[in-house]
Amino acid sequence: MEVSDMNLVETTQAIDAGKVSLGIELGSTRIKAVLVTDDFNTIASGSYVWENQFENGIWTYPLDQVWTGIQQSYKQMAADVQSKYHSTLKHISAIGISAMMHGYLPFDKNDQLLVPFRTWRNNITGQAADELTDLFDFNIPQRWSIAHLYQAVLNGEEHVPNVDFITSLDGYVHWKLSGEKVLGVGDASGVFPIDEQTGSYDKTMLAKFDGLDKIKALPWNVEDVLPAILPAGKVAGTLTAEGAKLLDVSGNLEAGSVMAPPEGDAGTGMVGTNSVRKRTGNISVGTSAFSMNVLDKPLSKVHRDIDIVMTPDGSPVAMVHVNNCSSDINAWASVFKEFADRLGVDLKPDRLYETLFLESTKADANAGGLVNYSYQSGENITKIQAGRPLFVRTPNSKFSLPNFMLTQLYAAFAPLQIGMDILINEEHVHTDVMIAQGGLFRTPVIGQQVLANALDIPITVMSTAGEGGPWGMAVLAIYAKQNSTESLEDFLDKEVFANPESMTLSPEPAGVAGYREFIQKYQAGLPVEAAAGDAITD
Repeated sequence: MEVSDMNLVETTQAIDAGKVSLGIELGSTRIKAVLVTDDFNTIASGSYVWENQFENGIWTYPLDQVWTGIQQSYKQMAADVQSKYHSTLKHISAIGISAMMHGYLPFDKNDQLLVPFRTWRNNITGQAADELTDLFDFNIPQRWSIAHLYQAVLNGEEHVPNVDFITSLDGYVHWKLSGEKVLGVGDASGVFPIDEQTGSYDKTMLAKFDGLDKIKALPWNVEDVLPAILPAGKVAGTLTAEGAKLLDVSGNLEAGSVMAPPEGDAGTGMVGTNSVRKRTGNISVGTSAFSMNVLDKPLSKVHRDIDIVMTPDGSPVAMVHVNNCSSDINAWASVFKEFADRLGVDLKPDRLYETLFLESTKADANAGGLVNYSYQSGENITKIQAGRPLFVRTPNSKFSLPNFMLTQLYAAFAPLQIGMDILINEEHVHTDVMIAQGGLFRTPVIGQQVLANALDIPITVMSTAGEGGPWGMAVLAIYAKQNSTESLEDFLDKEVFANPESMTLSPEPAGVAGYREFIQKYQAGLPVEAAAGDAITD
């Protein structure tokens, strides 16, 4: 029997025996389900494309679409199993749920959602974030759940007294599948600050919050409405019969799967790039972008553009999060796709992006003096309050397709570069390795080299870069079901990434100089944009 036939038989046997694990991640533009064997190989997947909606001044996703997307992704993945292995997927040993971090999902005592889901993309909690940062002497970003809750209090929103429980998106899905109101410590660190020593919400900060006059007038204490916390490797319940029916509408899936603590996309990105050990770091790029730098010592002071969050096993991380990354590139790529269609040329997405990205290699290092602001939504780091996509050129700019495409790539990383400057130049945070992941790196070398030049540090991309968060969540599911005493960092080193395939690119002097010229023009335009934004309404 050939090796491929042997692998097919072994995989089929694993499926029939239920020795497979599932990771589901609800990303900003796609919900994806990935099924893996116990040796971490992906054997089937399914996905569902969705987009957030801007309704009544709020970026949101309807919860019915959450379940439509999950069910469609699972159905597609199960069909993939049936097609490849001629087996019906009935039992999954472990399941993990991941989603974009932060945001606000408040429920009453009858488990009814009180207001539409408020996502990380909203810039509507500035007053609350500022007041809580001063109160705690700890940076509270606008995205965090506690900022959303307190802003609702400050706004006098009528739902506030009825709040019984708040959670994030992955916490909500996990709750409905398992009955457990719990979060992984990494995702919980985007809800309320975590005490590294205890792995729980910071008691001093909880007391300060409850001591606020507007909070004392309410019928609840903050700790009572927050999800419980578990670190990676612990069991966070099991899939209930109701959860199995909710996940698999065909009714084939059996209850009883071990449920891993649900994690945010930042945590699964760290797992997927083996970046949970101190002095390691990773960068995830997509609709948003963020760098995660695992600290070996505390920062010297509070920075409003640096979040302190946790790895899935509870180590502190300096996080630079930006709201905008690839959305503007996708919008322009769509225009080029329409043009190709008019010419009768059928360009598949991978070919389209590869063609456009390769053009950028012919560009001037400074992108010809072109500038782009890829703000589909507001951006906290650059103090832009609302979405203002803007491409700028002067009569003297060298306007060409290569320079245009390089400008798009430069702009995608610009807010991240501004935030990383704080860590590198002010806090002198240096990582032993910085690994990047995300769909932007599916075209080899191009995006990776631009990022290395922008940050002026070596950037590594692993062969698993395209696997993404759902695969990382499946790995965490396997880690939970093993109930091992081995640390997460050792588990990843020894069992998951024992022989990693990767490529590292160092900064190019000409590219670094060109990016610096670009970013100077970029930042010079920001005060004007910020001032104009105050006077412009949608």
